[in-house]
Amino acid sequence: MKLLRHIPFLRAVLLHSLTAFGGPQGHYGMMLKTFVNQRKYITESELVDFVSFCNMLPGASSTQTLTLIGYKRGGIPLAILTLLIWITPASIIMGALSFLLDYFEDRAMTVHIFHFVQPMAVGFIAYSAFRVFKLAINNTITRVILVVATLITFFSFKTPWVFPSVMFAAGVATNFSSKRIPQKGVPSKQIKWGNMLIFIAIFGIAGYLSETATTHHWKNHKSFNVFESSYRFGSLVFGGGDVLMPMMYEQYVVRPSTPKIIAAHRDVLQMSKTDFLTGSGMIRATPGPVFSIGTFTGGMVLRSDNTVSSQLIGCILGTIGIFLPSLLLVLFFFPVWQNLKKYAVIYRSLEGINAAVVGLMSGATLYLIKDIIKIDISPNLLMVSLDIGIILLTFVTLQFSKIPAPFIVVVCLLLGWFI
Repeated sequence: MKLLRHIPFLRAVLLHSLTAFGGPQGHYGMMLKTFVNQRKYITESELVDFVSFCNMLPGASSTQTLTLIGYKRGGIPLAILTLLIWITPASIIMGALSFLLDYFEDRAMTVHIFHFVQPMAVGFIAYSAFRVFKLAINNTITRVILVVATLITFFSFKTPWVFPSVMFAAGVATNFSSKRIPQKGVPSKQIKWGNMLIFIAIFGIAGYLSETATTHHWKNHKSFNVFESSYRFGSLVFGGGDVLMPMMYEQYVVRPSTPKIIAAHRDVLQMSKTDFLTGSGMIRATPGPVFSIGTFTGGMVLRSDNTVSSQLIGCILGTIGIFLPSLLLVLFFFPVWQNLKKYAVIYRSLEGINAAVVGLMSGATLYLIKDIIKIDISPNLLMVSLDIGIILLTFVTLQFSKIPAPFIVVVCLLLGWFI
């Protein structure tokens, strides 16, 4: 019965899952608009704290952030329900794609309706950076961190360790000041080790069963392989989808054709380059978490069994494997993080970490604008102007109106359809 009072929140999560384009950076802007400004489920400072914390963990950062919002409002049950609602639409779309791929004649998936989605997402990122700027940038050291983090992010946007490294360095930088001290009288929260033990146990057992199943040629050994590889990616990837997809490409496309694998006659998971690039392109035009590409790859690598049930199992195992580590890690480390914030060294670090988050958002905005201009400027200068216009219009609409974020998404999709 307690969950019934959270139905409005869960409805907002569902609507967010159907309209949240643009990857983690774009998702933060939509969370700020929906869950902070419009519905007041959390405060702006709490969202910044969640974003900072989740960017220091491996896994799907925007998924972890939304899970924490659910956790704050209703504990673990609501956190799990929030996660399931968030990942379901994107997972269904990407799972369906693995079944329908043969019916698409254009493997490049050039769909004009999604053309303005990326500029719109950049507008959301710029909006979130602007709003957080007023909260986190308030003295000389935070201004320096902002500039440095922006430049590093712009020039190393696709480097795996750039996000956690920048935030760690920023946290160290603000510890040279002794002015800030933690709040007194905040009670400690008991650390529950269960989630961490489950995470470690699953990691070890999945690896053992996957290797054993392959070595001994178990009948359904590829199912074990799918879960293990997906769980490993979800456990170790820093930097979001831009880091995840190259790792998947190496695992599923490059590795099967290496001399070592061929010589050993290992029956490993594999898919074609064309199929993988189609899925990685489609995920950019799909609302929800980028990590849902794990659903697509899970289904594709089991297509070789030529049975619908086997492919469906691959989609399910790929989904569970890629998102389960994010849930276990965030629910274990967040209480630890809350306890650590009572220590002066961590408390002072938050000033630099929050400033670094603004820098990461600013650098991502500039990098993606550069990408848009680079793609469009050669074939059509008019499209560059339209894209820049969409970025500015999205920012202005978010900043100066109460128009819901999903409405902005629908308008941009309609523009892509008609232009």
